[in-house]
Amino acid sequence: EPTVRTELMEQIPPIAIFLQESRPKFPTAFFEYLMPIVVRYLTDVNNQVRKAGQEALLILLEQDLVAQSDIENKVCPILLDLSAPDSDDEYKVEAVNIICKMASMLSRTTVEHMLLPRFCELCSDGKLFQVRKICAANFGDICNAVGQEATERLLIPKFFELCSDSVWGMRKACAECFMAVSYTTSPEVRRSKLSPLFISLISDTCRWVRQAAFQSLGPFISTFANPSSAGLYIREDGTLSIRPPTQDVNSNPCQPSNNITVMSSSANAA
Repeated sequence: EPTVRTELMEQIPPIAIFLQESRPKFPTAFFEYLMPIVVRYLTDVNNQVRKAGQEALLILLEQDLVAQSDIENKVCPILLDLSAPDSDDEYKVEAVNIICKMASMLSRTTVEHMLLPRFCELCSDGKLFQVRKICAANFGDICNAVGQEATERLLIPKFFELCSDSVWGMRKACAECFMAVSYTTSPEVRRSKLSPLFISLISDTCRWVRQAAFQSLGPFISTFANPSSAGLYIREDGTLSIRPPTQDVNSNPCQPSNNITVMSSSANAA
């Protein structure tokens, strides 16, 4: 019964936490018994079971309970199969969604070598606009996960494609995550490539796209500022923040304490 499998998936994270805390008594129980179930249910025929499996997987990754070898040898291959060009539409949409959510929880090497090539392919998926929409909405998070070099070499060309997509919802999603993408690039790329691209969005024929671009204008401009003098920086959760004047400008720019939130980035994009 699908309801039984769904209930089982909801119990996997607490069981895994218990096994982790009792690891001397159960050193291999999670990897031998529970992890294979989670991976198998990612391809279950029932969508509720798959959704429960995806949620369980994200909790396990967030709690750092999945071994790197299992991520690379079991989880990523399944997601790559599900997001392949000839995959079922429903499975593909779910797979790209989970790939985007996983990116911030995995090592940069794993994301860049195993997931980034497929993400770039999905950005150009001509069959399903839902797939491109998910890619556009999470573009800033993927840029942050892989860093400046991979962003400028592989992702910026895809971002240009999405910003000129025929579906206005795609262009709107790009406008909403523009600040997060810009923050990952060099000042030269911001000036020479992203600035003209932003002007095209702020002049878009669709007023919803223009409105989203105007709302992102201030945050985008802030990425040109020197963080040490302006006090603006991006926290780990993707939030643009400002450091109070009393705080030492030479302190760690990622320090999250005593700050004022200005606005959210692509993490909250529609």
